[in-house]
Amino acid sequence: MTRRTPLATLAAILTTLALLGACGVGNYPDTPLPSPTPTATAAPSTTAPAPPACANPTQSYDPVPSLPPASALTGTLAAIRDRGYLVAGVSADTQLLGARNPLSGQIEGFDIDLVRAIATAIFGDPGKVKLVVITASQRIPVLQNRTVDVVVRNMTQTCARWNDVAFSSVYYQAGQKILVPKGSAATTLEDLKGKRVCAPTGTSSMAKLAEYAGVVAVGSDTHTGCLVLFQQSQVDAITGDDTVLAGLAAQDPYATVPAGPAITSEPYGVAFNKDDRGFVQYVNRLLEQMRADGRWKAMYDRWLAGPLGPAPAPPAPTYGRG
Repeated sequence: MTRRTPLATLAAILTTLALLGACGVGNYPDTPLPSPTPTATAAPSTTAPAPPACANPTQSYDPVPSLPPASALTGTLAAIRDRGYLVAGVSADTQLLGARNPLSGQIEGFDIDLVRAIATAIFGDPGKVKLVVITASQRIPVLQNRTVDVVVRNMTQTCARWNDVAFSSVYYQAGQKILVPKGSAATTLEDLKGKRVCAPTGTSSMAKLAEYAGVVAVGSDTHTGCLVLFQQSQVDAITGDDTVLAGLAAQDPYATVPAGPAITSEPYGVAFNKDDRGFVQYVNRLLEQMRADGRWKAMYDRWLAGPLGPAPAPPAPTYGRG
């Protein structure tokens, strides 16, 4: 079957990219989105050292007993308070989670609502944020060099990543699936041997591709870059978290995410500089409140209920990390 390129879809993508930098969030302009021009890469080496084992990558630090008033904040939280706004690393092209609205120019989605909830807890004002648009591969470096205070960008908690950053308790439980052309018989990566499958570089989705012999891995900076390759027939499928793929399918009427169990478990956590334990504990208490008072469900219903169905119970937190 000959693949096609929906011109309206590509035009919408290009329009979105052209708006980058045109409008900030709050009064703090966000940084330009790195170029999504996709670049094919070789499959990741299967001989790379395995990540260190750990008992549970979703185990985080115990939450503080209650959220302290702004005047009582210490450490990194006090520095953020004194600066006057929170700096968050986010996506601007991940539909439903963090994507720029082409009409308003504002970045919005489930992850962005969570960033605003953190700002509200610190400042009492959801607008006191600066959104720094980053690619998936930039998530750890921008925390290590403190370009940002937090990363809220559909980031899966793994044992290996705990060596470089710290995570909150799980705020969303996703799973890796595939996106294929409508009419395809493929339902999982096992069905794509000999096919070209795209995933963003530096992601757990790309790492998973290395486990499937015969699948040709193709890298791109972003999932939007993968979608462009898919629409140009340069790749046969895309793999990623179900939340991300649902957003891509909403942009392409010829694409679908097959029903069935997820290939992996992808627990999302808010990521921090690994030295910011107190900040992690603060956000863990905030997440406890959001699970209990309905804010988590309201966020889900706003962004994810349409493509993914009724809200599940919020992910149960796991604490006790030493």
